[in-house]
Amino acid sequence: MIQQITRGIKITVESKFEGSFLKKQILHHAFMYHITIENQSKDVVQLLSRHWKILESMNSPQYVNGNGVVGKKPVLKPGGNHTYQSGSLITSPLGSMTGTYIMINFSTARKFNVDVPSFKLSVPYLLN
Repeated sequence: MIQQITRGIKITVESKFEGSFLKKQILHHAFMYHITIENQSKDVVQLLSRHWKILESMNSPQYVNGNGVVGKKPVLKPGGNHTYQSGSLITSPLGSMTGTYIMINFSTARKFNVDVPSFKLSVPYLLN
């Protein structure tokens, strides 16, 4: 489990290898990640968008940008949290993800960035 706090927003990430499969004769590795976003600030905030950088050991970085997370733009009151699961497919047996959430503070109407800590995507048998 990896955690990071940015401007009172705590991000906790857990990743898990789900398996490998062939797609168009290319080996793909599937990973699931579970993220909890916890508002430890005194203000109400909303997650507006996400920006991911996916690194693979044998390929160029991939960038994923979009509104919200898994179709939602959660509003977090002080002490509140939002949990979601998503996944990533990579063709290298070793990689990582890092990202940023763009949020808005309802008290100030200002947008701010929240860092998502870098987490590993590694096929377990690679490390044995």
